[in-house]
Amino acid sequence: MLLLSATVGAMEPIQFEDAAEEARFRELSAELRCVMCQNQSLADSNAQIAHDLRLQVLTLMREGKSDREIKDYLVARYSDFVLYNPPVRPATWLLWFGPALMLAIGAAVVVVVVRRRAAAAPAIAPNENDQEW
Repeated sequence: MLLLSATVGAMEPIQFEDAAEEARFRELSAELRCVMCQNQSLADSNAQIAHDLRLQVLTLMREGKSDREIKDYLVARYSDFVLYNPPVRPATWLLWFGPALMLAIGAAVVVVVVRRRAAAAPAIAPNENDQEW
């Protein structure tokens, strides 16, 4: 019975002091990624850790921390992975520039294949019967 009541208590909705606090909280939690779900924001995730992190974010907000300080705190614990927009630095270059690099490599492969096929195709001699009158 104690376990059931602890679980029910942990999933209670968050009570905000005012509309400004709620708006800030929602914006901030939408910018943070659930560390378990990977492709969901902290606001969208139903995982227990996401709920715990939402409570941690609210606690830090109520302690007077700025959004930057809250993000820095979470990055210190979970790395840049917790941010939906990680900063551009050498450790995240592949994340930021990897898709463009893969697109450029794919385009180069297509160009090379097309040119090789064009060079290998036999030249078609004009046919005498195809003359226009």
